[in-house]
Amino acid sequence: MKFHNSSTAVLNTENEIPFLTFPGLSSIDFITHGFSTRLGGVSNGYLGTMNLGYANGDDPHNVDENYKRICNSLGLSRDDLVLSDQVHNTDIKVVTGEDKGKGIRKERDYSGIDGLITNVKGIPFVTFYADCVPLYLIDIKRKAIGLSHSGWRGTVNRMGKVTLLAMNQNYGTKPEDVVVLIGPSICQDCYEVSEDVAHAFRDEFNSTQLPAILTENENNKYQLNLWEANRQIFLDAGVKDENIHISSVCTSCNSDLLFSHRASQGRRGTLAAFLMLK
Repeated sequence: MKFHNSSTAVLNTENEIPFLTFPGLSSIDFITHGFSTRLGGVSNGYLGTMNLGYANGDDPHNVDENYKRICNSLGLSRDDLVLSDQVHNTDIKVVTGEDKGKGIRKERDYSGIDGLITNVKGIPFVTFYADCVPLYLIDIKRKAIGLSHSGWRGTVNRMGKVTLLAMNQNYGTKPEDVVVLIGPSICQDCYEVSEDVAHAFRDEFNSTQLPAILTENENNKYQLNLWEANRQIFLDAGVKDENIHISSVCTSCNSDLLFSHRASQGRRGTLAAFLMLK
């Protein structure tokens, strides 16, 4: 696996199905977390093999089996999973015990949800990726968690801050008590964007922050650093610098191990982030 700079990710191969974990979160004993790879499943072709998306043309029975396998390796109950319904916005769902199984064994009664929060034990969250940024948030004082999907639209609209505010409103979470992991996603070297995207980021971030977030190319395109943008969002929101961890794993650089929308030109399966309070 190709890591950027000092990585905070480990490929766990001890169990039947490989998955990524993150040392910045592994020391927190009241959570279970992980991030899937494309290995160890039963899906075929460009969906091969650990596809965890039901909406990209796979046989649902294959996806069911993939969930069964990775949940067994993570030590999670497949029947209790709560799945997001992502549309690249910043809407957050407050999850309770009544939501167990929604999106996996029973219909979701919500839509347009890119972030999940709870303070209830035993509810495993699932959000989905193939280059966008997974945001894991753990309130170590009040024992609440958040798991949010943040592509460029979510990032420019400060999904990390939105998730923190939702946790504050519902659980009294304070930013200084939160540990954050910015998970596997496309790196700046691989993420070229057009002027409209660059303009949105220039409007949102200040002149001190922008040089590390946005670099102009000779072809009037830009290289966008979503990792640094999300780090700045959490710093602005009051999270301590030492509590912000970046996986430094690029989905595009590691497209043999991870699904990447950019690297595959859209022909790909779906990765998933998992997070649960024990």
